[in-house]
Formats: sequence, C-alpha cells, structure tokens
Amino acid sequence: MTPMLDVFVELGRRFEAFGKDDCTAQIVAHAASENEWFSESDILMAVDAIRQEYLSREKLERWLAQYDMLTPKADLTHRRVAIVMAGNIPLVGFFDLMCVLLCGHAAYLKPSHKDKVLTDYVVAQLRSIAPDIAVYEYSPSGEVDMVIATGGDAAATHFRMLYPNCPTLIRGSRHSVAVLDGAEREAEIEALHRDIFSYNGLGCRNVSLIFMPRGCRILLHQPAQLNPMYKGNYLSQRALMLMQGVEFDDLGFCTMRCRAEYSDAISCINYAYYDDIAEVQQWLNERDSSLQCVVSNVACHPRVVPFGRAQYPSLDDYADGVDVIEFLTR
Repeated sequence: MTPMLDVFVELGRRFEAFGKDDCTAQIVAHAASENEWFSESDILMAVDAIRQEYLSREKLERWLAQYDMLTPKADLTHRRVAIVMAGNIPLVGFFDLMCVLLCGHAAYLKPSHKDKVLTDYVVAQLRSIAPDIAVYEYSPSGEVDMVIATGGDAAATHFRMLYPNCPTLIRGSRHSVAVLDGAEREAEIEALHRDIFSYNGLGCRNVSLIFMPRGCRILLHQPAQLNPMYKGNYLSQRALMLMQGVEFDDLGFCTMRCRAEYSDAISCINYAYYDDIAEVQQWLNERDSSLQCVVSNVACHPRVVPFGRAQYPSLDDYADGVDVIEFLTR
C-alpha cells in the first residue's frame, strides 16, 4: 500500500472536525471573506463531499486497485505536473492534486486567488502529515512535464497555446441537466434544489436545465441563504429579459425559461417538456461532449447521479469524462 494513500486517509480523518473547532472555523470565515461568492455552508459542503467520496480508505483502495496502483510502480516515470486550478467553487482543484500525488508525481500548484485560502490550508495539512510531500508553487517560467488546467473555454485555449508540446488535460465549460419522469418524491425534488442552487449555480455540476414529461410542473423555492451576488445576477438578468421582451417565469429570486438549451445565466433555470423519454436520450447523446453530469432516476448516461448528489462526485466520476489516473500514468 502506498504511503501517499495513508496521507490522504489521515487528511480525511482531520476533515471530520473541519468547521467544528475554532481553528478551522476561522479558515472557513477567512475563505468566505476573500471570495464573496463563497458561503460558509458551501465551503463546509465541499469539504464534506471530499471527505465522504475521496478520502475513505475503502473507496480509495477499491478505486486504485482498478489501475494496479496499490503498490508503487518502479517503472513509472516521476513527472512534474502543473495544476492550474479554477476558483468557482471551494477546493475544486483538490481531486487533481490528489491524483498527481497518488501517482508519485510532483505537483506544481497555481491556485485561483478566489480559492487560495482553502487550497493553502489543505497543502499545509498535507505537509504536516508528510513533511517531504512533493507540492510546490507553480511558476510560468518553470519547466513542467504535464499540465492539468481547469477554467473557461478562453482559459483552455490559452493553456493549449502556452504548452503546445506538453501532454495536457485541459477542461473548458460543461453543463449539467436533470431528467424527471413526474414520479419524483418530495424529498427528491428538495434534493434537486441542492443540485441547482449549491455554490450559487457556478459549478459545472450545477443543474441549469430540467427535462420533464409534458404536463408535469416543478415549483422551485428560494434557498434558505441567497447570496447577494446571486440576487444581483437575478435582478440584472430579469431586467435584460424584460427589455428584450423575452418570455420567462419570474420566481422572485431566479427566472425560468422554457427552452431545451443550456442556460447562459446562473440565475436562470431552463426547462423543457418531452413526450417520449427517447427524445431526451437522443438530446443527451448528441451533446455528451458538453455534459458534465445528469441527475435522474430514468435517464441512461455514463455520468448519471441520483438526486442531491450532483456535488458529490465519486472517485471515478471524472470531470469531462477524462480518466485523470490514466492520463497521469501514460
């Protein structure tokens, strides 16, 4: 068993108390003060998702066994891997860091300034567990062997140009949808609210389009905590659609539009009706390259998740459907 696996299991043990003691409560408050989009509840949920899905010894061992990675590979070339992190949701770059270290590579981190407080905290914890851990600061002038970068489409283009001859895993924009069959229980619809509104809708795993059978109706209610930035986005988008004469439903905290397209605003949730589930399946198949995950009990998709679990990806639910371990061990 790799010592690095033990490091992350210990990190998971430490995360059990995250936000419950004075030290980590201050970290949460500091991170929220540095990024006006971060709420304390969202930060706690992000850490909980990491602890639950990524840092269980049983889950880690089962996952790594698929790659024959439970013992160090003597023939694996150790590489310098740059990790350029996004900052739209708390600790969104954690999984890439963990994968790089579990593969025995050195991680050169470029955290987003929007998420630096939490990233620095995690790195400090890793160093306190394993003082010689191979985590370093990224420098544009430094040499790297591989690059993992996450951001918008413009950022993806930039990093492809910056590292034209370097193996790269670059993620651009993706979207998530929900597919209902009209028989969902009240608890599932409540869970769907979390899939939509967690992280203010800023994540690629946030549902922004809902398919439902014709005649079905879904009533969304305002989240218990509405970020002022989200409220501002809603007011701006509402005014814009009114000026353009666009037809929409005004819920008082977000808008809804009837169209089978991804939403172009975090405060606007699109919905579309179907007569046959096969119509939706065809839509999903045709747009798989732009889909991150599908929340549903009825849809067939390689990245389908239950209601309420969009923000709790499993170890093998890879972003953009790209196997990070396979990329790192080529």
